[in-house]
Amino acid sequence: MDPTKIPQAKAFTPQDESDPLSSYSPQNKPEGSNNGFLRSLGSHLADFIQTVVVFGAIFALIYLFVAQPHKVSGLSMFPTFNNGDYILTDKLTYRFNQPQRGDVIVLKNPRDESQDFIKRIIGLPGETIKIANDKVLINGKVLEEDYLPNRTTTPSGNFLGEDDLIKIPENHYMVIGDNRPHSSDSREWGGVTKQEIIGKVLFRYWPPQSFGLIKHRPSD
Repeated sequence: MDPTKIPQAKAFTPQDESDPLSSYSPQNKPEGSNNGFLRSLGSHLADFIQTVVVFGAIFALIYLFVAQPHKVSGLSMFPTFNNGDYILTDKLTYRFNQPQRGDVIVLKNPRDESQDFIKRIIGLPGETIKIANDKVLINGKVLEEDYLPNRTTTPSGNFLGEDDLIKIPENHYMVIGDNRPHSSDSREWGGVTKQEIIGKVLFRYWPPQSFGLIKHRPSD
């Protein structure tokens, strides 16, 4: 190797020029090079940690106030949702608007707040609700539920028994699963408050064949 072609070769002493590789040995490293490497590594590590913290804070804000992913567990909303579906819940809409009949929502289990339920809003505050002959009646009229399969029947429950007429309190909503014979809902434990509603189901992202925005009513 021609020592004159080594970068900054003029900085080497004559004895270094006779063996150019000796300039790269540990004992010949410039004083303070280790400190410089550590400072550079520390700077990059600090930048990385700062980036992680910023993205973590953004994710936390989105998770708490904007949207939250959920996994559907069980078949209480079948066939609209299946066991194992992954959905995104919109937590922002109900901060500015009231829940509407037909909305599919995620809510806290009134009996165990560590669990989340997915149900559909059936009755609104101030309305009367009744189940008679396997039909839901709101304010004395049979509720048309065109989001359900034909011939779906709605059995009564322990809270909302057959022919029981209940007036829904203010700030309360009656929710029922689409799989009427196999759903624990307001028929068993009564209405839920708006504060117990986590949000409105926005879209499904798994499985791939069902990916898309959720239509809460056929007119959506």
